[in-house]
Amino acid sequence: MALTTCTPSPDPQSTAPAPVSLATPSAATKELTSINPEFERALIPVADKVHVAIGYGASTFSFIEGDSGIILIDSGQLPVASGQALKAYRQISNKPIVAIIFTHSHGDHLNGAHPFFADGTVEQIWGRDNFGTETISFKQAGITINRVRGVRQAGFKLPPEKRINNGIAPAVYPKSKDAFNPANAVRPNQSFKNRINITIRGVALTLAQNDGETADQIYVWYPAKRIVFAGDNFYKSWPNLYAIRGTPYRDVKSWVAAVNTLLSLNADVLVGGHTRPILGTQEVREALTTYRDGINYVFTKTIEGINRGMTPDELVDYAQLPSDLANQRVLRPYYGHPDWAVRSIFNGYLGWFDGNPTNLFPLLPQKEAEKMVALAGGMTQMKRDLKRAMDNAEAQWACQLADYILILEPNNSKVMLMKADALRQLAENNVTATARNYYFTSAGELRNRARTVQPK
Repeated sequence: MALTTCTPSPDPQSTAPAPVSLATPSAATKELTSINPEFERALIPVADKVHVAIGYGASTFSFIEGDSGIILIDSGQLPVASGQALKAYRQISNKPIVAIIFTHSHGDHLNGAHPFFADGTVEQIWGRDNFGTETISFKQAGITINRVRGVRQAGFKLPPEKRINNGIAPAVYPKSKDAFNPANAVRPNQSFKNRINITIRGVALTLAQNDGETADQIYVWYPAKRIVFAGDNFYKSWPNLYAIRGTPYRDVKSWVAAVNTLLSLNADVLVGGHTRPILGTQEVREALTTYRDGINYVFTKTIEGINRGMTPDELVDYAQLPSDLANQRVLRPYYGHPDWAVRSIFNGYLGWFDGNPTNLFPLLPQKEAEKMVALAGGMTQMKRDLKRAMDNAEAQWACQLADYILILEPNNSKVMLMKADALRQLAENNVTATARNYYFTSAGELRNRARTVQPK
């Protein structure tokens, strides 16, 4: 599968084009829709006795047939959907599931495990010795808002017509019958620290740490078939170097090194944590080289700009991908976005302070809003400016103006609805599925809130 370029979608940092209705898809909507075939449900044979399940929930998971049992790489997101994949696989092999290897601890890769334990044949469950680090860090700090933001990012509250896909997977809806039950949580009973060679039912595999999206990430190397299972260090989209649901810093330099490690294997087949596998030695090398070069470019330019004294807002413009990289299929921002990566890199190394002394002790939002309204000529004029921004389809500016007004008039339902309309415009003109979901969900929350307050 050769790399392809894509027609760029509207830049979310630029002025939004004229509002479009859902009945008239924007260029961004059309582009995101065009990748839906990537997520069609299938069991894909990638080598003799190796099949990859795609479209059964958000993540991929793989079946490797050994002499007298099946080894599973990850287990999917949804119990019912993973069970459906197992039923389909039973047309290929009836051997028992004897082992599961988790590439990392994100729920979309392990919460579908329960059906694979139904026969009581699973003996080994492998993962890193630091398995679950991200969840543990949230729990230890008492952080819970990431769940609320995660629902917004995933778009779980949105109607189907507003969810095209999630950028790297189909737009799944965990329903009560297919929801993850914490009582069925599966954790490794076998662990390793750096690297280990194991043989299960005649299948020799190498498991090795490969920090990237998570600090507990591994790759699985099947040398006899020259297949690498990369986990979430690779999928066909600009990676989530920063997730808008909120995460501890994801070490971007380590992620570059992780992709380099995958490249060094010279694999014939690349199975990412999401999207369809890539087949062919040259195709794998091209995909991983492009992926590495794109991430490394943004990292290098960001560090260069930091050392020139640039603030995060300035860096977002300075570290833009060149077109020869930005238009590559595997670097299109369907899931993560380079701008978010730039801000995360800055914060990861230097923290919140952007270097401008003005921002050491900024005005509180209430005071700033009061002064901005006064500068505009009063609240009446600020509301006129908001309406003008809406009329001119300046959706980002409209959101910022609405925020000032809502700080001072928190129950202004009319302004809430105007901001909701602006968020909808931003969503429809953005190719990044997670951003679209967050915009659309936040707009819906504002509309619901507007119904509960007195009209202004």
